[in-house]
Amino acid sequence: MEREFKIKGLMMDPITNSPIVILQDVQKNTLLPIWVGIFEANAIALQIERIDTPRPMTHDLIKNILLHLNAQVEKIVVTELRENTFYALIYLRLNGEAMAIDSRPSDAIALALRTDSPIYVTEEVITNSRNLTLDKENLDPEDVKKWLESLNPEDLGKYKM
Repeated sequence: MEREFKIKGLMMDPITNSPIVILQDVQKNTLLPIWVGIFEANAIALQIERIDTPRPMTHDLIKNILLHLNAQVEKIVVTELRENTFYALIYLRLNGEAMAIDSRPSDAIALALRTDSPIYVTEEVITNSRNLTLDKENLDPEDVKKWLESLNPEDLGKYKM
């Protein structure tokens, strides 16, 4: 079972100064932090801010290759949290054939943003991660900051190459 998420934002971990992608489910009641590398965070930020670069960055290149091959990104799914590392799959359709490609979540998210593809997270990942369930409609940034400060990046989803 999978739940659809959107990117709520990017922030720096106040303890480790590492970038974190904050995903929020479309029902707006669960936040999921994923620690990412600085380059991947930059690629995600560029797309969120709709900043064009003079030359294609890596994820733009991948998008262009997929377009030229007439392949579509159907969705990306954060599938596992194993040994403090998140795993993801990029689901493609090429010539009518479906395929799943292993990916780091940060790269999959950067590609999903560029292809307007939905982002999903499995229930298993949600259950096994430290996430925040919101009881109110409006999210208070101070609540998120306190929650992040209470997390130990050694216990979940540290960025690994």
